[in-house]
Amino acid sequence: MKHFLTLTDLTPAELTSIINRAIEMKAELATGTARESMKNKVLGMIFEKSSTRTRVSFEAGTAQLGGYAIFLSPNDTQLGRGESVEDTAKVLSRMVDIVMIRTFSHSMIETFAANSKVPVINALTDDYHPCQLLADMQTYQEHRGSIQGKTVAWVGDGNNMCQSFINAAAQWDFELKIACPEGYDPRQDLLQSHQDRVQILRDPIAAVTGSDLVVTDTWASMGQDEEKAERQRVFGPLQVNEELMTYANKDALFMHCLPAYRGMEVSETLLDSEFSVVWDEAENRLHAQKALMEFLLAQ
Repeated sequence: MKHFLTLTDLTPAELTSIINRAIEMKAELATGTARESMKNKVLGMIFEKSSTRTRVSFEAGTAQLGGYAIFLSPNDTQLGRGESVEDTAKVLSRMVDIVMIRTFSHSMIETFAANSKVPVINALTDDYHPCQLLADMQTYQEHRGSIQGKTVAWVGDGNNMCQSFINAAAQWDFELKIACPEGYDPRQDLLQSHQDRVQILRDPIAAVTGSDLVVTDTWASMGQDEEKAERQRVFGPLQVNEELMTYANKDALFMHCLPAYRGMEVSETLLDSEFSVVWDEAENRLHAQKALMEFLLAQ
């Protein structure tokens, strides 16, 4: 049995097979030839953090594969009333076939997985967002082919998305340039262990120059509302816009995991520009996660 808590839980070959299968599943859905590989299977979905794309993509994906999804908010479980993560995992994993969790603390999902009898998927923690990276890598492959040997620029906060991109740089073999203000770097242990392919820069132009993919995210994530004004001040010079994209390679793509705040981390018009593949990227959460669930259930 395998879990998917970070990208490093799977091998590069396994990740590649999931991306290839996701592309197949996307085509199968379009032609009406999709297989019910989750028939009579149940996905338990634990949400301590709300989401649009995560909930819809997992629920719709499970239904498309012939399975059932159960949505559990903090008000729907005893976790919200003090039951331990260990006890919840031991019980829930006897009743469902696979679990996805979207929560704050990464240690919570590690504890849950350690006590689960079924595969556990990280649908976002404060440290990592590996499901989004599956969709991002699928999207790049669909538009430009293999990302191996390419250069990716991350512009913004050294947050959970940035840290998953660090793992992705090793798993998919690309270079990563991170432009973030001092004091907002990703975890030092991750930077240290990936120093052969990851560098920190303060100048967004330096990071974007020569890049094949430019990525950003909201400046204030869920739970950082009190820091919003200060973050807007600090991150203001790091807005990704059409002018900044001109420093990237001619065929460079732009991605954003959404939700986006137009006029802040991204210009008003970039999401709909010739550089942007954000709508394909958002859709591919559906297909990448279907391929992931199919893979984990087959182990």
